[in-house]
Amino acid sequence: MQVIESVLEMQRWADQQRGHGRRIGFVPTMGYLHRGHLSLVEIARSRADSVVVSIFVNPLQFGANEDFQRYPRDLEGDRCKLESVAVDALFLPRSDEFYPPGFQTQVEVERVTRGLCGVSRPTHFRGVTTVVAKLFLAVKPHVAVFGLKDFQQLVTIRRMVRDLNFDVEIVPAPIVREPDGLAMSSRNAYLSPEERHAARGIFEALTRAHAAFAAGERAAQRLRDVAADHLSAAPLTRIDYVEVVDAETLEPVQTVERPAVVAVAAFVGSTRLIDNCLLDPAGVAQPATQQPIAVSHFEQCVTEGNG
Repeated sequence: MQVIESVLEMQRWADQQRGHGRRIGFVPTMGYLHRGHLSLVEIARSRADSVVVSIFVNPLQFGANEDFQRYPRDLEGDRCKLESVAVDALFLPRSDEFYPPGFQTQVEVERVTRGLCGVSRPTHFRGVTTVVAKLFLAVKPHVAVFGLKDFQQLVTIRRMVRDLNFDVEIVPAPIVREPDGLAMSSRNAYLSPEERHAARGIFEALTRAHAAFAAGERAAQRLRDVAADHLSAAPLTRIDYVEVVDAETLEPVQTVERPAVVAVAAFVGSTRLIDNCLLDPAGVAQPATQQPIAVSHFEQCVTEGNG
């Protein structure tokens, strides 16, 4: 696995791959990798000849009083895990090069970022689209993989790619869950044992809403209430939002007549977690959850204390 730190070196590597007719698959991350991240790598590998993973804790997507400084980091453990799935290049952009003195250009997608997480994190998605645009220009991928757990982020990136004519295919990846249903997230590391037990209530709330939908309920408010009522009763849990929105526009809906999403954000203790499930009137079940992939060297990394 080649480790690349400069944008120019990354661009030269990408040009070389393209010159040899190799498709580049890309997985952008903020590190502290888990099996969910590695499932994105597997999907990228299935669609490309060379796979690049970036690790960059992006300061632009953290608001005031958020967890930028304490966001979990474990570069050595991450490198071990990426080597276990044969990643071709690890891109570690330097913050001072990505955001040089006097940096003043940002990319913003408007309507789809206003609701859901955009309400409590008004600058978050501007930071996401800016860094992803910069990463695309550095890595020059043919295909990039983003997880469905961050559904609003996926919709936002797709909108940016269409609006700005990026020549990149955006591929969604199924949510990878723990055995009790909790969506895998780097921030799960913040949870105490009691909070970790309580956090399963998020998936339980989504499961109840989806069950009501499968039983024929189509009124968005009733579906929302099913999830919110269960989550309100969960210990150590405070709801940020529970919404039922159109799966493409992210606008609230009154009746589920086309694909929609039940989206949840909740604080378990002081940790903010997000999750969602798809409601499709055409009969397609909620997004399939992948089981943790079996990678023996990955398990060795975990066993050795690398996250």
